[in-house]
Amino acid sequence: MLNPHTAEIDLPCSEIPETLAFFQDDLGFSLHTIYPADDPAVAILSGHGLRLRLVRGLAGQAGRIRLLSPDAEPREVRAPNGTVIEFAPLNPWPEIPANRPSFVYCAAPTEREWGTGRAGMQYRDLIPDRWGGRFIASHIRIPQGGPVPDYVHFHKVRFQMIFCYRGWVRLVYEDQGEPFILRAGDCVLQPPEIRHRVLEASDRLEVVEIGCPADHPTHVDHILPLPTCAMRPDRDFHGQRFVRHGAADALWEDWALPAFRQRDLGIAAATDGLAHVRVVERLSDRPLPVGQVVVAAEEFHFLFCTGGSARLTAEPGGAATLEAGASVALPPGTLWSFSETSPDLSFLEVCL
Repeated sequence: MLNPHTAEIDLPCSEIPETLAFFQDDLGFSLHTIYPADDPAVAILSGHGLRLRLVRGLAGQAGRIRLLSPDAEPREVRAPNGTVIEFAPLNPWPEIPANRPSFVYCAAPTEREWGTGRAGMQYRDLIPDRWGGRFIASHIRIPQGGPVPDYVHFHKVRFQMIFCYRGWVRLVYEDQGEPFILRAGDCVLQPPEIRHRVLEASDRLEVVEIGCPADHPTHVDHILPLPTCAMRPDRDFHGQRFVRHGAADALWEDWALPAFRQRDLGIAAATDGLAHVRVVERLSDRPLPVGQVVVAAEEFHFLFCTGGSARLTAEPGGAATLEAGASVALPPGTLWSFSETSPDLSFLEVCL
């Protein structure tokens, strides 16, 4: 196997001197090699982590180079040989698109709906229009358990949470101690840029992941080992704290409708009120009130059914049957209510 010391990028060039002067004088590259001396046809130079080889008469595209800087003003210039130089910010935060809400109902999944995503995980999109790119809700599964081919990584996001729906998964997070197991009903809040890794999963693991914005980068960290030595449960990650909620130790309270109870997953406190996440259960010993409605007051209101069944009616929107694995996204201002509710109805409720 080859063990290269460095790498070069070839760029075609009609005239060496003019293009070489541009890269040296305008962009700060340094010249290493040029030949032949009497009529230069090749020039090798480096700068900003790149090594370029200008070749006179080489066929092909002139290429595109992105130069990144923390304080860069986005702009483009063109070198004499036609290479486009783009100046761009280093590691920018993703743009959060304007909200374009719609009533979205996803029935319980069929086998045809799953697609393969990162690290061999299978994904199902619960909001296909993604509300204009502002939100994403993914139903993720790993059918066959065992070690997961993941790596230490982090996300640049406004919000991201993982709710374990079925099975279990072993995870590790930056400054949050040793790896732990997330079981059905448990949840984690992944604050922006916290390093983490999925280590192992049970057979038929299923989780629900909610994120904002929909398109956000996943960055690999090749340096930081996990677990870290520090234990900092109150560490601030861009205004948010890590949350690990265990269903077994949860406290139950009344919910918006008297025939239900809720357990708060602690995410509102950790995000300074950005998101409220609850698990809601039907109380079988209490009658379901007729005609009582709930108002979707937030910019994002999402329900994922974890058990039982119910008929949900939304105005505007329509009617939908909630059963295990089904979900509904409700635009702001939607009035919604339940009917035909089974005694074992339970669902995840996420509001941003």
